[in-house]
Amino acid sequence: MKNIKRAVFYFGILITVWFIFTFISINNFSYQYFEIKSDVAIVLGAGSSNRELSAVFKERINHGVRLFKSKKVKYIIFTGGFGKNETISDSKVAMLYAIKKGVPKESIMIEEKSTITYENLKEANQIMKSKHLKTALIVSDPIHMKRAIKISKKMGIKCESSPTQTSMYKSWKTKIPVLLYESFYYNVDFIEGHL
Repeated sequence: MKNIKRAVFYFGILITVWFIFTFISINNFSYQYFEIKSDVAIVLGAGSSNRELSAVFKERINHGVRLFKSKKVKYIIFTGGFGKNETISDSKVAMLYAIKKGVPKESIMIEEKSTITYENLKEANQIMKSKHLKTALIVSDPIHMKRAIKISKKMGIKCESSPTQTSMYKSWKTKIPVLLYESFYYNVDFIEGHL
């Protein structure tokens, strides 16, 4: 019984140390930023409601639009399916917003099936393959980037991290809950073999 308790104790310490390491590495990775010329910007979804974009998603879209207008990318892929009781997908709402911002419709592609990060990237990867697009800038919030890039590269997407520079999560008060969330789901994706 004593040996079992000791094993549980040390296992708990190991899990705690690993979680802290993940937490720190995700935060450190969030400062990586690239604007390398690429075929496409993949903008990861962050929700909409009644045709209104969430504040987080809007800033991601704005960054994708800026990359397009500065000729860093030729196309934008918006990701995100249908929320509960929604009649229009998150990605379509994003597309309509980007068109109003001056991006031509023919330069935009959307996928409407995904609900989580892994699915966002899986569907975007299929679009890239179908259109013979080779390189991508992944657009999301800085704290989301390590998981997104790891998943993308595991799928074989040649990509770099281009997080929005207008993230809502700047102070430690707002960053810590999101870092904890990302640390948890980073490990979930690791266990599921997505990274």
